[in-house]
Amino acid sequence: MTLLNDLILVLLTYMYVVLTIIIPVQLKKRDKISKFTARKTVHLLAGLSILVTPFFTYPAFALLIAGPLTVLVFFSSKESKVELLKDLYESIGEEEEEKLKRKFLQGPFNYCLSITILIAIFVLFAPHQLYFPLAGILIMIVADTMASVVGKRYGKISLKLPWTGKRTLVGSTTMFICSFLLSLGSFWYFGLFNPLTQIPLTWDIIILYAFITALLATIIEILSPSTWDDLTVPICSTIIIYLLTFVYL
Repeated sequence: MTLLNDLILVLLTYMYVVLTIIIPVQLKKRDKISKFTARKTVHLLAGLSILVTPFFTYPAFALLIAGPLTVLVFFSSKESKVELLKDLYESIGEEEEEKLKRKFLQGPFNYCLSITILIAIFVLFAPHQLYFPLAGILIMIVADTMASVVGKRYGKISLKLPWTGKRTLVGSTTMFICSFLLSLGSFWYFGLFNPLTQIPLTWDIIILYAFITALLATIIEILSPSTWDDLTVPICSTIIIYLLTFVYL
C-alpha cells in the first residue's frame, strides 16, 4: 500500500508540474504575459513540487520527478524538432542563452540539475536530513526569483562584477531576507513542527542554520554568473552548511 501511495503522489506531482509549465508557455504564446514573467512563473512554481520528497515512504521516488524533467529541459532548444520543447525555449529562454553555441535553456537546466543532484545526494547519504536540500532548493526557487523581480524594479545601486549579470543592493538584500525566512521555514517545519522521518532540530539550531544558509546563498548568488546561479547557489550553500554541521555546529 505504501508503494501505491508513493506512485499516486508521483502522478499527482507530475500533473502539477505539467500545469505550471504549460499555462505560462501558452500565455506567453498569446502575448498575455512577457517572457520574463513566464520564465519566473515556471521557475517559482514548478520547483515547489520537490517539497513532496519527505512525504514519500521511499524518498528516492522524488528522483522520478526531478530526473526526467532535467532531461526534458536539456533538450528544450531553439533547434528542437519537437514543437513542445521548442515552444518552451521560445517562451522562457533569455538573452544570455541566445549567445550559447547550442541555444538551450541553460538556466532552467541548471535549476533542474541542481534539484536532481541535491535530492540524489541526500536520499543516498542523509535521508533523515532532507531539510538541508529543501532549504537550498527553496532559496533557488523563491528567494532568487524575488531578488530578481525586486532588483529589476527598485534596484539603483549596482553590485555588478565583470563575470556576473546585473546585481543590485536591494536585490541582494531581498535575497538574504527571503533566504533566511525560507531556510527557517524548511528547518522548522521538517525539523521541529512535523519532522516525519527527519532528525529533530531545536529552535537555536534552526535559527543558526537558517542564518548561515541565507548568508552563504546571498554571497554565492552575488559572485555567480546569472545563467549559473541556479546551480551554484543551492548546491554550494547546501553542501557547505551541511559539512559545517560536522565541523563547527
